[in-house]
Amino acid sequence: MTPLASERRKVIVDPFFRSMDDVFSPAQLERLAAIVEIVWGRDEPMPLAEFTASLPDAFAVVTGGWRYGDVLDDAPNLRAILTVSGGWPPELDYSRCFDRGIRVLSAAPAFAAAVAEMAVALALACGRDLVAEDRAVRASEERFLDSASTLETSLLFGKPVGFVGFGNIGRRLRELLEPFGCEIRAYDPWLTDAYLLEEGVEPSGLPQLLETSQVVFVLATPTTENRALLSRELLQLLRPDAVLVLVSRAHVVDFDALTELVLAGRFRAAIDVYPSEPLDREHPIRGASRAVLSPHRAGLVREALLEIGSRVVDDLEAIVQGLPPRRLQLAEPELATRYVRTTQIVPP
Repeated sequence: MTPLASERRKVIVDPFFRSMDDVFSPAQLERLAAIVEIVWGRDEPMPLAEFTASLPDAFAVVTGGWRYGDVLDDAPNLRAILTVSGGWPPELDYSRCFDRGIRVLSAAPAFAAAVAEMAVALALACGRDLVAEDRAVRASEERFLDSASTLETSLLFGKPVGFVGFGNIGRRLRELLEPFGCEIRAYDPWLTDAYLLEEGVEPSGLPQLLETSQVVFVLATPTTENRALLSRELLQLLRPDAVLVLVSRAHVVDFDALTELVLAGRFRAAIDVYPSEPLDREHPIRGASRAVLSPHRAGLVREALLEIGSRVVDDLEAIVQGLPPRRLQLAEPELATRYVRTTQIVPP
Protein backbone atom coordinates (compact mmCIF):
# COMPACT_ATOMS: atom_id res chain seq x y z
CA MET A 1 0.00 0.00 0.00
CA THR A 2 1.37 3.44 -0.92
CA PRO A 3 1.73 5.61 2.20
CA LEU A 4 -0.09 8.95 2.47
CA ALA A 5 2.04 12.01 1.71
CA SER A 6 2.00 12.98 5.39
CA GLU A 7 3.30 9.53 6.38
CA ARG A 8 6.14 9.20 3.91
CA ARG A 9 9.64 8.98 5.36
CA LYS A 10 12.19 11.58 4.27
CA VAL A 11 15.09 10.16 2.28
CA ILE A 12 18.09 12.21 1.21
CA VAL A 13 18.91 11.23 -2.38
CA ASP A 14 22.39 12.50 -3.22
CA PRO A 15 23.85 10.01 -5.74
CA PHE A 16 26.79 12.14 -6.93
CA PHE A 17 29.24 11.01 -8.52
CA ARG A 18 26.39 9.44 -10.52
CA SER A 19 23.49 11.42 -11.95
CA MET A 20 19.86 10.78 -11.14
CA ASP A 21 19.20 9.62 -14.71
CA ASP A 22 22.14 7.23 -14.51
CA VAL A 23 20.57 5.41 -11.60
CA PHE A 24 16.81 5.84 -11.80
CA SER A 25 14.55 5.23 -14.78
CA PRO A 26 11.48 7.50 -14.89
CA ALA A 27 9.35 4.61 -13.65
CA GLN A 28 11.66 3.87 -10.74
CA LEU A 29 11.89 7.54 -9.79
CA GLU A 30 8.10 7.78 -9.80
CA ARG A 31 7.92 4.67 -7.65
CA LEU A 32 10.52 6.08 -5.24
CA ALA A 33 8.57 9.32 -4.90
CA ALA A 34 5.44 7.33 -4.06
CA ILE A 35 7.21 5.43 -1.28
CA VAL A 36 9.27 8.19 0.38
CA GLU A 37 9.64 11.95 0.38
CA ILE A 38 12.74 12.71 -1.71
CA VAL A 39 15.07 15.33 -0.27
CA TRP A 40 17.49 16.93 -2.79
CA GLY A 41 17.34 14.41 -5.66
CA ARG A 42 19.64 16.33 -8.01
CA ASP A 43 22.75 15.57 -10.04
CA GLU A 44 24.94 18.08 -8.23
CA PRO A 45 26.47 17.11 -4.88
CA MET A 46 24.25 18.21 -2.02
CA PRO A 47 25.82 21.15 -0.14
CA LEU A 48 27.08 20.05 3.25
CA ALA A 49 25.10 22.72 5.10
CA GLU A 50 21.88 21.58 3.43
CA PHE A 51 22.68 17.94 4.11
CA THR A 52 23.36 18.68 7.77
CA ALA A 53 20.11 20.60 8.09
CA SER A 54 18.11 17.74 6.52
CA LEU A 55 19.80 14.88 8.37
CA PRO A 56 17.88 14.97 11.69
CA ASP A 57 14.61 14.13 9.90
CA ALA A 58 16.13 11.67 7.41
CA PHE A 59 15.03 8.04 7.47
CA ALA A 60 17.68 7.01 4.91
CA VAL A 61 20.45 8.43 2.75
CA VAL A 62 21.10 7.36 -0.85
CA THR A 63 24.61 8.45 -1.75
CA GLY A 64 27.60 7.96 -4.01
CA GLY A 65 29.93 7.96 -0.99
CA TRP A 66 30.09 9.25 2.58
CA ARG A 67 31.58 12.73 2.23
CA TYR A 68 29.62 14.29 5.10
CA GLY A 69 31.92 13.65 8.04
CA ASP A 70 31.14 12.34 11.52
CA VAL A 71 27.47 13.32 11.69
CA LEU A 72 25.68 10.10 12.70
CA ASP A 73 24.88 11.43 16.16
CA ASP A 74 22.85 14.16 14.44
CA ALA A 75 20.68 11.57 12.69
CA PRO A 76 18.34 10.10 15.32
CA ASN A 77 15.87 8.77 12.74
CA LEU A 78 18.40 7.32 10.29
CA ARG A 79 17.84 3.64 9.52
CA ALA A 80 19.74 3.03 6.28
CA ILE A 81 22.60 4.30 4.12
CA LEU A 82 22.39 3.02 0.55
CA THR A 83 25.37 3.58 -1.73
CA VAL A 84 25.10 3.65 -5.51
CA SER A 85 28.74 2.60 -5.88
CA GLY A 86 30.19 -0.90 -5.83
CA GLY A 87 31.55 -0.81 -2.28
CA TRP A 88 30.93 0.36 1.25
CA PRO A 89 32.17 3.89 2.10
CA PRO A 90 35.37 3.48 4.16
CA GLU A 91 34.80 6.88 5.81
CA LEU A 92 31.78 5.62 7.75
CA ASP A 93 31.95 4.72 11.44
CA TYR A 94 30.64 1.17 11.07
CA SER A 95 30.71 0.39 14.77
CA ARG A 96 28.40 3.35 15.32
CA CYS A 97 26.15 2.20 12.46
CA PHE A 98 25.89 -1.32 13.86
CA ASP A 99 25.24 -0.03 17.41
CA ARG A 100 22.51 2.27 16.10
CA GLY A 101 20.91 -0.33 13.86
CA ILE A 102 21.69 1.67 10.71
CA ARG A 103 21.92 -0.65 7.74
CA VAL A 104 24.69 0.15 5.25
CA LEU A 105 23.95 -1.25 1.81
CA SER A 106 26.07 -1.38 -1.34
CA ALA A 107 24.96 -1.56 -4.98
CA ALA A 108 27.68 -4.12 -5.76
CA PRO A 109 25.18 -6.87 -6.75
CA ALA A 110 23.83 -4.64 -9.53
CA PHE A 111 27.14 -4.87 -11.39
CA ALA A 112 27.68 -8.62 -11.03
CA ALA A 113 26.04 -9.80 -14.27
CA ALA A 114 27.67 -7.10 -16.40
CA VAL A 115 31.15 -7.68 -15.00
CA ALA A 116 30.81 -11.47 -15.25
CA GLU A 117 29.74 -11.20 -18.89
CA MET A 118 32.67 -8.89 -19.64
CA ALA A 119 35.05 -11.28 -17.90
CA VAL A 120 34.01 -14.07 -20.26
CA ALA A 121 34.37 -11.73 -23.25
CA LEU A 122 37.87 -10.70 -22.14
CA ALA A 123 38.91 -14.32 -21.58
CA LEU A 124 37.72 -15.31 -25.05
CA ALA A 125 39.26 -12.27 -26.74
CA CYS A 126 42.59 -12.87 -25.05
CA GLY A 127 42.62 -16.64 -25.43
CA ARG A 128 41.76 -16.46 -29.13
CA ASP A 129 43.93 -13.38 -29.83
CA LEU A 130 40.95 -11.54 -31.33
CA VAL A 131 42.25 -8.01 -30.79
CA ALA A 132 45.59 -8.63 -32.50
CA GLU A 133 43.87 -10.38 -35.41
CA ASP A 134 41.43 -7.48 -35.78
CA ARG A 135 44.34 -5.05 -35.97
CA ALA A 136 46.09 -7.26 -38.53
CA VAL A 137 43.02 -7.36 -40.80
CA ARG A 138 42.61 -3.59 -40.61
CA ALA A 139 46.27 -3.16 -41.57
CA SER A 140 45.98 -5.73 -44.42
CA GLU A 141 48.48 -7.92 -42.57
CA GLU A 142 46.19 -10.85 -41.80
CA ARG A 143 47.35 -14.43 -42.26
CA PHE A 144 44.42 -16.46 -43.58
CA LEU A 145 44.53 -20.19 -42.77
CA ASP A 146 48.03 -19.82 -41.29
CA SER A 147 48.28 -22.58 -38.71
CA ALA A 148 51.42 -21.06 -37.20
CA SER A 149 49.42 -18.03 -36.05
CA THR A 150 47.04 -20.23 -34.06
CA LEU A 151 49.62 -22.12 -32.00
CA GLU A 152 49.27 -19.82 -28.99
CA THR A 153 45.47 -19.61 -29.02
CA SER A 154 43.25 -21.99 -27.07
CA LEU A 155 39.66 -22.94 -26.34
CA LEU A 156 37.87 -22.16 -23.11
CA PHE A 157 35.76 -25.32 -23.40
CA GLY A 158 36.73 -27.95 -20.86
CA LYS A 159 39.68 -26.01 -19.48
CA PRO A 160 40.56 -25.69 -15.76
CA VAL A 161 39.56 -22.28 -14.45
CA GLY A 162 40.50 -20.48 -11.25
CA PHE A 163 38.62 -17.74 -9.38
CA VAL A 164 40.55 -15.46 -7.03
CA GLY A 165 37.58 -14.33 -4.98
CA PHE A 166 34.07 -15.77 -5.07
CA GLY A 167 31.53 -13.07 -4.33
CA ASN A 168 28.76 -11.49 -6.40
CA ILE A 169 30.74 -11.58 -9.64
CA GLY A 170 32.07 -15.07 -9.05
CA ARG A 171 28.63 -16.54 -8.56
CA ARG A 172 27.32 -15.01 -11.78
CA LEU A 173 30.47 -15.98 -13.67
CA ARG A 174 30.15 -19.59 -12.53
CA GLU A 175 26.68 -19.67 -14.08
CA LEU A 176 27.97 -18.25 -17.37
CA LEU A 177 30.77 -20.82 -17.55
CA GLU A 178 28.49 -23.84 -17.06
CA PRO A 179 28.05 -24.48 -20.83
CA PHE A 180 31.84 -24.50 -21.24
CA GLY A 181 32.22 -27.49 -18.92
CA CYS A 182 35.11 -25.93 -17.03
CA GLU A 183 36.38 -27.37 -13.77
CA ILE A 184 36.39 -24.36 -11.45
CA ARG A 185 38.64 -23.88 -8.43
CA ALA A 186 38.18 -20.91 -6.12
CA TYR A 187 40.35 -19.20 -3.55
CA ASP A 188 38.51 -16.96 -1.09
CA PRO A 189 39.68 -16.67 2.54
CA TRP A 190 36.38 -15.00 3.49
CA LEU A 191 34.43 -18.17 2.69
CA THR A 192 34.48 -21.68 4.11
CA ASP A 193 35.26 -24.75 2.04
CA ALA A 194 31.75 -26.06 2.73
CA TYR A 195 30.19 -22.94 1.25
CA LEU A 196 32.36 -23.08 -1.87
CA LEU A 197 31.53 -26.75 -2.43
CA GLU A 198 27.83 -26.02 -2.02
CA GLU A 199 28.19 -23.32 -4.71
CA GLY A 200 29.67 -25.85 -7.12
CA VAL A 201 33.34 -24.82 -7.06
CA GLU A 202 36.37 -26.62 -5.66
CA PRO A 203 38.17 -24.86 -2.78
CA SER A 204 41.85 -24.34 -3.53
CA GLY A 205 44.98 -22.80 -2.17
CA LEU A 206 46.27 -19.89 -4.21
CA PRO A 207 49.52 -21.47 -5.49
CA GLN A 208 47.72 -24.62 -6.66
CA LEU A 209 45.04 -22.54 -8.38
CA LEU A 210 47.61 -20.48 -10.28
CA GLU A 211 49.69 -23.48 -11.28
CA THR A 212 46.82 -25.54 -12.66
CA SER A 213 44.39 -23.05 -14.26
CA GLN A 214 44.23 -22.24 -17.96
CA VAL A 215 42.24 -19.08 -17.17
CA VAL A 216 42.46 -17.19 -13.86
CA PHE A 217 39.74 -14.64 -13.10
CA VAL A 218 40.74 -12.06 -10.48
CA LEU A 219 37.47 -11.13 -8.77
CA ALA A 220 38.49 -10.33 -5.18
CA THR A 221 37.20 -7.32 -3.28
CA PRO A 222 40.04 -4.97 -2.22
CA THR A 223 40.72 -5.23 1.51
CA THR A 224 43.30 -4.09 4.02
CA GLU A 225 44.90 -7.55 3.81
CA ASN A 226 45.06 -8.36 0.10
CA ARG A 227 47.07 -5.53 -1.46
CA ALA A 228 49.36 -7.16 -4.08
CA LEU A 229 48.01 -10.55 -3.04
CA LEU A 230 49.09 -11.83 -6.45
CA SER A 231 52.77 -11.12 -5.95
CA ARG A 232 55.53 -11.55 -8.50
CA GLU A 233 56.36 -14.94 -7.01
CA LEU A 234 52.76 -16.13 -7.33
CA LEU A 235 52.28 -14.68 -10.82
CA GLN A 236 55.34 -16.62 -11.96
CA LEU A 237 53.43 -19.83 -11.15
CA LEU A 238 51.03 -19.23 -14.04
CA ARG A 239 51.34 -21.59 -16.99
CA PRO A 240 52.85 -20.17 -20.20
CA ASP A 241 49.50 -20.75 -21.96
CA ALA A 242 47.48 -19.17 -19.14
CA VAL A 243 45.23 -16.12 -19.41
CA LEU A 244 44.87 -13.82 -16.38
CA VAL A 245 41.63 -11.78 -16.42
CA LEU A 246 41.70 -8.81 -14.03
CA VAL A 247 38.25 -7.29 -13.53
CA SER A 248 37.92 -6.55 -9.80
CA ARG A 249 40.64 -4.11 -8.70
CA ALA A 250 44.33 -3.69 -9.52
CA HIS A 251 44.86 -3.39 -5.74
CA VAL A 252 44.87 -7.21 -5.61
CA VAL A 253 47.82 -7.61 -8.01
CA ASP A 254 51.45 -6.51 -8.07
CA PHE A 255 50.76 -4.55 -11.24
CA ASP A 256 54.40 -3.74 -11.98
CA ALA A 257 55.24 -7.45 -11.87
CA LEU A 258 52.16 -8.29 -13.96
CA THR A 259 53.24 -5.78 -16.60
CA GLU A 260 56.81 -7.06 -16.74
CA LEU A 261 55.76 -10.71 -16.97
CA VAL A 262 53.21 -10.07 -19.73
CA LEU A 263 55.75 -8.01 -21.69
CA ALA A 264 58.23 -10.86 -21.26
CA GLY A 265 55.73 -13.30 -22.78
CA ARG A 266 55.26 -15.38 -19.62
CA PHE A 267 51.44 -15.48 -20.01
CA ARG A 268 48.56 -13.48 -21.47
CA ALA A 269 46.39 -10.99 -19.60
CA ALA A 270 43.06 -9.23 -20.09
CA ILE A 271 42.83 -6.13 -17.92
CA ASP A 272 39.92 -3.81 -17.13
CA VAL A 273 41.26 -2.04 -14.00
CA TYR A 274 44.50 -0.21 -13.24
CA PRO A 275 46.46 1.17 -10.27
CA SER A 276 45.62 4.72 -11.34
CA GLU A 277 42.85 5.79 -13.66
CA PRO A 278 43.10 7.21 -16.24
CA LEU A 279 46.16 5.09 -16.95
CA ASP A 280 49.39 7.01 -17.50
CA ARG A 281 49.95 7.59 -21.22
CA GLU A 282 53.45 6.14 -20.97
CA HIS A 283 52.57 3.06 -18.94
CA PRO A 284 54.36 0.06 -20.51
CA ILE A 285 51.27 -2.18 -20.34
CA ARG A 286 49.92 -0.13 -23.28
CA GLY A 287 52.57 -1.74 -25.46
CA ALA A 288 51.95 -5.34 -24.40
CA SER A 289 50.99 -7.36 -27.45
CA ARG A 290 49.90 -10.28 -25.24
CA ALA A 291 47.38 -8.16 -23.35
CA VAL A 292 43.80 -7.11 -24.08
CA LEU A 293 43.08 -3.77 -22.39
CA SER A 294 39.73 -2.25 -21.46
CA PRO A 295 39.25 1.17 -19.75
CA HIS A 296 37.34 0.05 -16.64
CA ARG A 297 34.13 -0.62 -18.55
CA ALA A 298 33.16 -4.07 -17.32
CA GLY A 299 30.24 -2.82 -15.25
CA LEU A 300 29.54 0.34 -17.20
CA VAL A 301 26.43 -0.57 -19.17
CA ARG A 302 23.04 1.12 -19.02
CA GLU A 303 21.28 -1.98 -17.71
CA ALA A 304 23.66 -2.30 -14.76
CA LEU A 305 23.28 1.35 -13.77
CA LEU A 306 19.49 1.18 -13.88
CA GLU A 307 19.68 -2.04 -11.89
CA ILE A 308 21.14 0.07 -9.08
CA GLY A 309 18.02 2.23 -8.96
CA SER A 310 15.74 -0.77 -9.07
CA ARG A 311 17.51 -2.39 -6.13
CA VAL A 312 17.66 0.85 -4.14
CA VAL A 313 13.91 1.39 -4.50
CA ASP A 314 13.15 -2.25 -3.70
CA ASP A 315 15.18 -2.17 -0.50
CA LEU A 316 13.88 1.22 0.62
CA GLU A 317 10.35 -0.10 0.19
CA ALA A 318 11.22 -3.15 2.28
CA ILE A 319 12.80 -1.09 5.06
CA VAL A 320 9.85 1.33 5.15
CA GLN A 321 7.56 -1.67 5.55
CA GLY A 322 9.66 -3.03 8.41
CA LEU A 323 11.15 -5.85 6.32
CA PRO A 324 14.83 -6.76 5.82
CA PRO A 325 16.46 -5.50 2.62
CA ARG A 326 17.38 -8.31 0.22
CA ARG A 327 18.43 -6.68 -3.07
CA LEU A 328 21.56 -4.73 -2.13
CA GLN A 329 24.59 -6.03 -0.25
CA LEU A 330 24.45 -5.50 3.49
CA ALA A 331 27.66 -4.48 5.26
CA GLU A 332 28.69 -7.10 7.80
CA PRO A 333 30.76 -6.31 10.92
CA GLU A 334 33.44 -8.86 10.00
CA LEU A 335 34.00 -7.41 6.52
CA ALA A 336 32.96 -3.77 6.16
CA THR A 337 35.87 -2.22 8.05
CA ARG A 338 38.33 -4.23 5.95
CA TYR A 339 37.10 -2.85 2.64
CA VAL A 340 39.49 -0.52 0.82
CA ARG A 341 38.38 2.01 -1.79
CA THR A 342 40.86 2.09 -4.63
CA THR A 343 40.83 3.90 -7.96
CA GLN A 344 37.63 5.67 -8.90
CA ILE A 345 36.99 8.00 -11.81
CA VAL A 346 34.87 10.99 -10.81
CA PRO A 347 33.39 12.98 -13.68
CA PRO A 348 34.36 16.68 -13.76
